[in-house]
Amino acid sequence: MPSERPESEELVLSFLAEAADEFVSGEAISDKLGLTRTAVWKHVESLRARGYRIDAVPARGYRLAGIPDRLGPLELHPLLGTHDLGQVLHCFDEVTSTNDVARELAEEEAAHGEVVVAERQTAGRGRRGRQWVSPPGRNLHLSAVLRPELPPQRAPEITLVASVALCEAVRQAGVEAGIKWPNDLLASGRKLAGILTEMASEPDRVSWVVVGMGVNLNARPEDFPPELRQEATSVAIERGQPAPRALFAAALLKSLEEWLDRHADGGFAPVREAWRARSVTLGREVRVSTEGREVAGVAEDLDETGALLVRSGKRLERVLAGDVTLVRPR
Repeated sequence: MPSERPESEELVLSFLAEAADEFVSGEAISDKLGLTRTAVWKHVESLRARGYRIDAVPARGYRLAGIPDRLGPLELHPLLGTHDLGQVLHCFDEVTSTNDVARELAEEEAAHGEVVVAERQTAGRGRRGRQWVSPPGRNLHLSAVLRPELPPQRAPEITLVASVALCEAVRQAGVEAGIKWPNDLLASGRKLAGILTEMASEPDRVSWVVVGMGVNLNARPEDFPPELRQEATSVAIERGQPAPRALFAAALLKSLEEWLDRHADGGFAPVREAWRARSVTLGREVRVSTEGREVAGVAEDLDETGALLVRSGKRLERVLAGDVTLVRPR
């Protein structure tokens, strides 16, 4: 079910979350939120029943000591630092894929910034209809409905905006990730995350874009099928400890919104510059499978439209879409 604005219980949680490791008096919470002290106590007890660890010390107040590893409005709303993204959340235990749900919402006139999150996908998809394998309750499956002011020919830029934002969030989480054109994130040469972008447009403008992100956050090696264990990794594997999923999701939405705002204000140029700096594709020998043929050569640059420029012999090939294989290690 969607959740639009935090209710009193979420406001209490938000107040405690903002205080970080500090104690907050019941009187301060009561005054700030316009609640009685009894109401504050009841909300704290309700939060404890939901799995939140809240310390209470006489004369000092309450302190948030731990949050459950769930992705629901109660966990996410207090952590959001966005003006649009995630302010309306649709949270599910299980869906076919978050992109399926977000696409339906977009077609039903969902507002810009509505976000779908699920604990489990039964038919998660990557590029070209490939299945995205992910155990329930460990990773992040998230899709955002966007309504950018763009002509249809510029819609592919949104995938590159999302890849920069996702790379930034993963690096902030302590993993040195890089972007493989056009929509994968790699760490230690293995796939960490993927982006799936879908859209609808009219002749002169984009109607909506759905950006779906699948991020391996806390997957263990044994969670991947045997054939993928040498090709896939997770944030937890790379940094040696689990990642708080709600914190990461909130950080990702903040990063995505900041880059969308930058793109809206400054065009594709700043995104292109940031993408180049985070790329693990440029300067590498690649094979690109595209439109029934294969292009082999060195990935030289990203052009002003987001196409990949590949030097194949004496020719410079402009690749608009395709699957990239990195051939030779840097």
